[in-house]
Amino acid sequence: MSETLVGTEQTAAEMPDSGAEDSIEFEPVCLEVPRIYDSCGAKDCLRDLTVFFTSENQELIDTATSVRITRVSVITATVDVDSVAFNRGYYSVDETFYFLCCCEVYTAAGALPTSITGIAVSSKRVVLYGSDGCVKRFSSDSTAVIDPVELDCCAGYNSSLPTANVQVSSPVALAASLVPVTTVPIVPFVPENVVDFIGGNLVAPVTQQVMTTIGLFSITTLSRSVQLMLPSYDFCMPRKECDEECGEAT
Repeated sequence: MSETLVGTEQTAAEMPDSGAEDSIEFEPVCLEVPRIYDSCGAKDCLRDLTVFFTSENQELIDTATSVRITRVSVITATVDVDSVAFNRGYYSVDETFYFLCCCEVYTAAGALPTSITGIAVSSKRVVLYGSDGCVKRFSSDSTAVIDPVELDCCAGYNSSLPTANVQVSSPVALAASLVPVTTVPIVPFVPENVVDFIGGNLVAPVTQQVMTTIGLFSITTLSRSVQLMLPSYDFCMPRKECDEECGEAT
């Protein structure tokens, strides 16, 4: 019986003081943060995308014997959100990616390649749940904008759209080929900043075209601003001093 009591006393002595946590002072604060209601990830293999060039670079493609893509990147993207009919709380997210393709074009056997850049475009749509918000937001740091839907007296309930965010990893050029044109492709719409970045308007290939396959990983989220009550302990201050001295080269 005595051995049992001794063992119990030793266990209690080894236990940490439960009142130590109560000594930490904090205060509840209200923060406005974006809450993610739904998200999805995708590993897309975008096959047989046509790379469009300016008229000067397309002339070089028409006389090329082979082509190789050395680098591909997403220079910009457009994201549009729209409500899904007859399914309240769900929204479609239309994503359009604009890929900058750096190509090495060979015009003859044994000749040095010529580096040019082109644009490939790919679009997709996902449907996510974004909750339902029938509120309007006005801020002191934003310009007053009137929604044209207010003129429609037969419109249904006014629902604010959630915010869609898309994260993409660095794309990978999986394949590239030079093929003859059998049907002239339609030049896709590109924003003005893409036209200025590429240095001219894109043209449709007539003789030969560059087809590429791109691998892309993306994450799409739908969020709304909400107010949450969270415990606040203290302001975050840096504990490390900046080092002004540079390390010596070895």
